[in-house]
Amino acid sequence: MNNIRNFCIIAHIDHGKSTLADRFLELTNTVPKREMRDQILDNMDLERERGITIKLQPVRMEYVAKFPQTFILNLIDTPGHVDFSYEVSRSLQAVEGAILLVDASQGVEAQTLANLYLAVEQNLAIIPVVNKIDLPNADVEKSKQELIKLLGCKEEEILTASGKTGEGVAEILDAVIERVPAPTGDKDKPLQALIFDSKYDDYRGVVVFVRVVNGQIKKGDQVHLLGVGKESHVLEVGIFKPKFSPTNKLEAGEIGYIVTGFKEVAQARVGDTVTRSSDRASALPGYKQVKPMVFAGFFPETGEEYPKLREAVSQIKLSDAALSFESEHSPALGFGFRCGFLGMLHMEIIAERLKREHGVSVVITTPSVAYQVEIKSPLLPEERVRVRSGGTQIVIQADPTLTLPSPLKGEGTFLTIHSPLELPDPSKITEIREPWAKVEIVTPVKYIGPIMSLVQLKHGLFGRTEYLDENRVILHFEVPLAGLITDFYDKLKSVSSGYASLNYEILDFRAADVIKLDILVAEEIIEAFSIMVNRADAYEVGKRTVEKLKEIIPKQQFVIKLQAAIGSKIIAAERIPALRKDVTAKLYGGDVTRKMKLLKKQKEGKKKMLASGKVEIPSRAFLEVLKR
Repeated sequence: MNNIRNFCIIAHIDHGKSTLADRFLELTNTVPKREMRDQILDNMDLERERGITIKLQPVRMEYVAKFPQTFILNLIDTPGHVDFSYEVSRSLQAVEGAILLVDASQGVEAQTLANLYLAVEQNLAIIPVVNKIDLPNADVEKSKQELIKLLGCKEEEILTASGKTGEGVAEILDAVIERVPAPTGDKDKPLQALIFDSKYDDYRGVVVFVRVVNGQIKKGDQVHLLGVGKESHVLEVGIFKPKFSPTNKLEAGEIGYIVTGFKEVAQARVGDTVTRSSDRASALPGYKQVKPMVFAGFFPETGEEYPKLREAVSQIKLSDAALSFESEHSPALGFGFRCGFLGMLHMEIIAERLKREHGVSVVITTPSVAYQVEIKSPLLPEERVRVRSGGTQIVIQADPTLTLPSPLKGEGTFLTIHSPLELPDPSKITEIREPWAKVEIVTPVKYIGPIMSLVQLKHGLFGRTEYLDENRVILHFEVPLAGLITDFYDKLKSVSSGYASLNYEILDFRAADVIKLDILVAEEIIEAFSIMVNRADAYEVGKRTVEKLKEIIPKQQFVIKLQAAIGSKIIAAERIPALRKDVTAKLYGGDVTRKMKLLKKQKEGKKKMLASGKVEIPSRAFLEVLKR
């Protein structure tokens, strides 16, 4: 085990992790030159097109360094976007060291800090590297000073490199061997292996990615998963080269994969411990179960595509443990799913994958967060809360475990709702709580004012300011999550000319003055447009929504009323005028009463249409409203 080193690369998005990993693979001859391409560890087309890493990817390299022996280096390439930080925390559990990569032209950014904190919590050996030194606007010295201030390290401990040209890459691998400790463990002890990821294979079922902590595992072993209590026969074990490469066995300290034959990823949970059925060991400390934070309705563009959408979402769920979904029905949009995501980028990627991999285009309803609603009277387990919205009955099962002790909060019961449609009658609600997030923004000093105004607009609270150097600061805020999930990131980039970067993590739930805002088209509530908003923002959001709909919905032969309402109170309204059809065009002279008769008939017809007319809303309208 002394010649094994397990490490990962952590950095802010677009700081060059995947490019540096490409150079490692070239230097160690892991991938033949003819198979080499850019971002080789990014398997999805979507990853290569967007230039981002979405799924973590392990690879095993053999490196003959300046030392007399050959070293086995297990690298895990991690995502950099805040939505996928759960992927980073998984990979940190499986390694002993981390390369902290900083772009020489950008310096330390928000996600650099977030990933660094995760690595420090795990007591990993940190190797600071300033990357992209070949860029004309690279400021290596400034980046070094920021790292020294952040890590408290010496300047000579910071390495410089260029993932593009390959300069300094060999020195990084030498530093990994010297500074990252060899894994600890005993191959003769009972088997303990930590699952840090899993993927679904159409032919072989679930393949789990493991770090063997103690013992050894080989093909044919009968294994037991301690967390879920499932047993499985090992069909194959192997290592990542970076494609699956079968081996005879995996021993303590090694990173590899096990083909389990399970049919669902849920049966092999990330953070679970694999042990042998005949000689069980204790469970390793697992990870926190990843929880979706943003919820939106996914509906097919046509009703006939619902079975296809159901099949597609189920398939994606097999390979994406963070996605959650349940069936939902809307009178306006038909059958669909209420899906839970880690953030807005995660939602975009799922929608894109549905379109590309399964040929299903979806209408996405306005995203919302999970709210906790306290009901005045306690609910028995068999009781339900009936929720009425737009004529639809939705039934929520009360969770008896959520009843709070009497001295703490009266006699109430908490419900967790993921959609405005699930909100109970306002007369039954004692309090609504919303999730708050701890936000860190790294920005040049000159943008502090506009950023503070933006946070104030989102009802955030100012924390403290930390100076990285005389030109850049870290701003700490607490902001309601609902204010972050729609357009906060775009507006932050706008007010800071693209220089500010953001990281957030969920703090807690706090009492909120939020209400349900309904949008009515032709006096009918359109559930897909219903949204939970802060009471102070209701008029602004309602006015903006009806104005947008006025531009998008085509004219009919009758006047269309567009209204924003809180309960029965209309707070904003617009009208789409009727199409004018000249019914008197065919008249040539004659008595004026003939003309009056035709106009009266038209007027009565329009009244009739107004009473029974249905307005078809183009699917584009849902997306436009979603964009705010």
